[in-house]
Amino acid sequence: MEIKEFETQWNNTQGFVLRNRKTSMKMDEPNLRITDNTEDAVTAKTNNDTNEQSDSQSSLGGTTKPILKLKTCTTTTNRRCTIYVLTLVVLASFTTRFYMILEPPHICWDETHFGKMGSYYINRTFFFDVHPPLGKMLIGLAGYMTGYDGTFPFGKPGDKYEDHNYWGMRGFCALLGSCLPPFAYLTVLNLSQSPTAALISACLLIFDTGCITLSQYILLDPILMFFIMGSVLGMVKFNQQKERPFSAPWWLWLLLTGTNLAGALGVKFVGLFVILLVGLNTVSDLWGLLGDLENSMTELGKHLLARVFGLIIVPLSLYFTIFAVHFVVLNKSGPGDGFFSSAFQSRLIGNNLHNASMPEYLAYGSVITVKNLRIAGGYLHSHWHLYPEGVGARQQQVTAYLHKDLNNLWLVRRPDPADEHSGTPELVRHGDIIQLEHQETTRNLHSHLHEAPLTKKHFQVTGYGINGTGDPNDLWQVEVCGGRKGDLIKVLRSKVRFLHRATGCVLFSSGKTLPKWGWEQVEVTCSPYLKDTPNSQWNIEDHINPKLPNISLAVLKPSFLEILFESHIVMIRGNSGLKPKDNEMNSKPWHWPINYQGLRFSGVNETEYRVYLLGNPAIWWLNLLSLGLYAFMVCVSGVLIQRGVSLAERNMERSRLLKGAGGLLFLGWLLHYLPFFTMGRILYYHHYFPAMLFSSMLTGVTWDVLLQCGDLLLPPFAAYCFQRGGKPCYSWSFSTVFTCSTLSPMA
Repeated sequence: MEIKEFETQWNNTQGFVLRNRKTSMKMDEPNLRITDNTEDAVTAKTNNDTNEQSDSQSSLGGTTKPILKLKTCTTTTNRRCTIYVLTLVVLASFTTRFYMILEPPHICWDETHFGKMGSYYINRTFFFDVHPPLGKMLIGLAGYMTGYDGTFPFGKPGDKYEDHNYWGMRGFCALLGSCLPPFAYLTVLNLSQSPTAALISACLLIFDTGCITLSQYILLDPILMFFIMGSVLGMVKFNQQKERPFSAPWWLWLLLTGTNLAGALGVKFVGLFVILLVGLNTVSDLWGLLGDLENSMTELGKHLLARVFGLIIVPLSLYFTIFAVHFVVLNKSGPGDGFFSSAFQSRLIGNNLHNASMPEYLAYGSVITVKNLRIAGGYLHSHWHLYPEGVGARQQQVTAYLHKDLNNLWLVRRPDPADEHSGTPELVRHGDIIQLEHQETTRNLHSHLHEAPLTKKHFQVTGYGINGTGDPNDLWQVEVCGGRKGDLIKVLRSKVRFLHRATGCVLFSSGKTLPKWGWEQVEVTCSPYLKDTPNSQWNIEDHINPKLPNISLAVLKPSFLEILFESHIVMIRGNSGLKPKDNEMNSKPWHWPINYQGLRFSGVNETEYRVYLLGNPAIWWLNLLSLGLYAFMVCVSGVLIQRGVSLAERNMERSRLLKGAGGLLFLGWLLHYLPFFTMGRILYYHHYFPAMLFSSMLTGVTWDVLLQCGDLLLPPFAAYCFQRGGKPCYSWSFSTVFTCSTLSPMA
């Protein structure tokens, strides 16, 4: 009898939703809420029903049945509880990230790159990296503000920091990494209105050893993930302001979202994925506004312009500002000069082209460097090493090298040394036949019909002969692109081609990276395809000839937009050409969700402290299970609704939550994971962590909804017990996760 009464009361709860979720209420029904910690069930639709049921008690199995009455929770109490829980999340997050932050006291993994780049900013030395500059600038700023002087060389993993101050740079990364669990908590709380789901998501990130390790070292990843989570939180908070358009909070969250988007893209190009997520959400939002007939076209225009301003103009302006600061700070010549054009290098203090003067026109007897016009095409280069057996003729290697080097110097000579004379040098003109003698090894630039090492349809280019003697395969005809016979060759400004006289092919930088035997330099070939492309075009950069008058090169300095465009082309090409280093583990995208293998941070050299990046298996496998569970639950919900099955209002609300909040997080996971399957560059385990943030938040939402859906599969009283008893199970589960985390080696 008592169970029947309970079932009646349970089934009468349509129209109400647990955990303060907003729901569509009938006009004559009170807007009542129920707290998480109450042991009461909502059993009434009217105040009369509530009064009657609050007096009903019965005995069940010798025990007293809970009083079924409605209990209201004030907004102040809810906020206070949220603040308490959020405070605990923040404390736990900061504790796990800053624990043993100074250990180990030596370089770990990519600290050798990003710590060194922070030093470059402090010293204002120009360098090249495949990522945008914001992350490295912030690392350098953190080091500078905490007393680091930029003198540590960051040579290789395992090198000890000794007396150098490195805690500021590590502490800065740990600070931003500590913000991820609170951001996840607030994001899920605002999406689902469920403190339980929010706490689950935050705990998954707090106690994941992978997230902890990645946040404790001088890396770009915690900075990137900070801006990604900031963008998502800003987007969610902005969506909640749709009932108050153009209010101060509406503008605040719109601009904060745009600012974080600029930050994410300014750290790594992976930030494009969260930009796509916010863009799709914005399109959906505008589509909904278009379907609301209460909005006039003027109002829609205002909404569109506001989003264009906040999510396009503001982020682009900030992104350009990041690069403007980058170019202003790094104004001294450094190791990255050779990746950029001659005009770009002319703005760097200390570069031989900065405020330089040199002969304007190329002449016989000049010592020159020849730079390919393809972005990151490199300087024409040679060295004593020979091509290995089986790779064309076993002659001296000729490559394109991206850095300044003495092996880039070539002497311009006549075909017949007997024609050379003293006195005023004769200028080289369009159509002239020349020899290029490598100054360091005295071998001539040479080509023949052997196939090139990598580009098999091209011919091999080598160094041949000695002290200027060689054969007819050393002769090249110089042509000015778009020029006429007799035109002079202008230093830096003329685009020239070198046509091989014997074979008719053109000197070509393929852009392909040679194997270890070629020192991973760029392949140079002789192409039989004579179409003008940047790969086959060169310019004379350095020009030394004491017998000719010099001119100033100050007029060649490029504009900001020119160097911005060039730097992006160089970064994109450099990113796509990344290859694994010796003894370095790389992985495939399908390895990541299953936690197949991690990444060694320290221990390559003989050190007393070894660090290994690996996610907490209990958390990562739970996330993987939750992805499948989420898809299953959405399919079941869709089938039930499509078949016209009558669902209680609370179950309809859960279905909307799965498709809305869950769908947004699932889309975020897809956008941050699937693109890696299409990438040709080397991939590492840590590339999955932005996607892992979304899967962890989705896990919280999925399991919270599952806990509430017991009434769909179980009898009402059993479902009630399952729902109330599930929370201790959650506590037990996360205690197990915490134990697993603490037993794992934490870096």
